[in-house]
Amino acid sequence: MVKYINASGKRKTAIARAVLNTEGKGVVRINSVPLEAYEPSIAKERIKELFKILDEPKLKDVDIKVKVKSGGIMAQTDAIRIALARVIYKYLRRKSTANLFKDYDSSLLSGDSRRKEPKKFGGRGARARRQKSFR
Repeated sequence: MVKYINASGKRKTAIARAVLNTEGKGVVRINSVPLEAYEPSIAKERIKELFKILDEPKLKDVDIKVKVKSGGIMAQTDAIRIALARVIYKYLRRKSTANLFKDYDSSLLSGDSRRKEPKKFGGRGARARRQKSFR
């Protein structure tokens, strides 16, 4: 019986949704691109870290599809990492998996709640103000 598990991850404005298919060949695809062909290479390595620290043989029999949109490249990478960590944890259902992820990076399962501060009136940004030429 084919089973699908969903999870999502957010970082800044980037949103990633991961779907794990329990019957597969161990392929991870990000926006229809295999993980091995994902660019830039620094982002690919950061995503592969999850599989290096886990080293679980059950993950060789599942396919994971990730769709990510919005944000910059590294924000998308972090969103992908959070979504993958959550979907793997839901699939394996082991406390040791959660402990491994938390020891490596505490924000992998909980996410990162930091967002951009909103712009206020009287200036160009959140804190910047117009300068005065007199005085």
